[in-house]
Amino acid sequence: MSYFAGITELPPDPLFGLKARYVADSRTDKVDLGIGAYRDNNGKPWILPAVKLAEAKLVSSPDYNHEYLSISGFEPFLKQASKVILGENSAALAENRVVSQQSLSGTGALHVAGVLLKEFYTGEKTVYLSKPTWANHNQIFTSIGFKVASYPYWDNDTKSLDLKGFLSTIRTAPAGSIFLLHACAHNPTGLDPSQDEWKQVLKELEAKKHLVLFDSAYQGFASGDLDKDAYAIRYAIDQKVISTPIIICQSFAKNVGMYGERVGAIHVIPSTQKDEQLGRALKSQLNRIIRSEISNPPAYGAKIVSTILNDRALRQQWEADLVTMSSRIHKMRLKLKELLTNLHTPGTWDHIVNQTGMFSFTGLSPDMVARLEKVHGIYLVSSGRASVAGLNDGNVEKVANAIDEVVRFYAKPKL
Repeated sequence: MSYFAGITELPPDPLFGLKARYVADSRTDKVDLGIGAYRDNNGKPWILPAVKLAEAKLVSSPDYNHEYLSISGFEPFLKQASKVILGENSAALAENRVVSQQSLSGTGALHVAGVLLKEFYTGEKTVYLSKPTWANHNQIFTSIGFKVASYPYWDNDTKSLDLKGFLSTIRTAPAGSIFLLHACAHNPTGLDPSQDEWKQVLKELEAKKHLVLFDSAYQGFASGDLDKDAYAIRYAIDQKVISTPIIICQSFAKNVGMYGERVGAIHVIPSTQKDEQLGRALKSQLNRIIRSEISNPPAYGAKIVSTILNDRALRQQWEADLVTMSSRIHKMRLKLKELLTNLHTPGTWDHIVNQTGMFSFTGLSPDMVARLEKVHGIYLVSSGRASVAGLNDGNVEKVANAIDEVVRFYAKPKL
């Protein structure tokens, strides 16, 4: 131990610690609303039909192998991934202004972005995160050495977006700061700005010349529409609203249901003007970061996603799969709200259906969440974030009754 005298044991990761407690629970009617992974109406993991078809096509192809990819990744995947997020008619793509690099899903993309910015960004090296945000955002950027600040986002009293606080922080932050934005299906709140609100946010970001970093983990999964879920990104770029560099961290874990394959990409758009020398320099530095950390990206998942994106029939099947997932989740939102309303559960529950994507910020307190777990065997994050994908026709009534019980329990006057 003398060789590691300063080391201390850390508590388990909150999310995976929650999963471990769920697995260890012997109750047969337990419910997992913690981990953000899609489940079908039987509560089982779902392999997308498009993925099954793509796997069969890939494995049976004569040139299928397990050779190393290039450091940049699988080029057919990168080409189509950039079109998915930016659009087929993207001016940035047409002008060859996009520098793309395959990454270990969205988390890896965020890390690579952080390393690149830490070394080369000349602006204010403070990363502003929404309050609340995905817990790993803070850990990723602080581990690289960034100062992390926050901007108001969730108004707990109204269960709505704190647009006034959001815009105020953009205006008062030092010029050239880094603002991380959730492109859609905000994690953990499930609350997204409207298109008009996005326009206001992006206008203020441009006024202070802040660098915009988009985290796009749920495109198509939120609404079932790839174009709709990419609105903020495409508006910022196509309308040239943002003249400063834009970085996009893209994940295919949720929307292709390939959580364990870690398929992602980082796209860097230096400015509104083409600069071939800068583009080549960025590409070389992204390659260096990847080479030093993982040598080169994993192939299998990228080839599956590429097969889907480059085959018209498989692409259509994938888009139908996105509608299947997003529609089922929305159906569960409606059902849960209906049940809570019928139970006359104290409080208002409209926010459950006004939110989108996988998660709902329920408004339940940490004490309520703890009681849900202890008394009812229902597991969700202590912040009150629930994975709506974990609801189904077989458990939604149990969950509604349990929420009703814990809300009433803590609403009772204490003698």
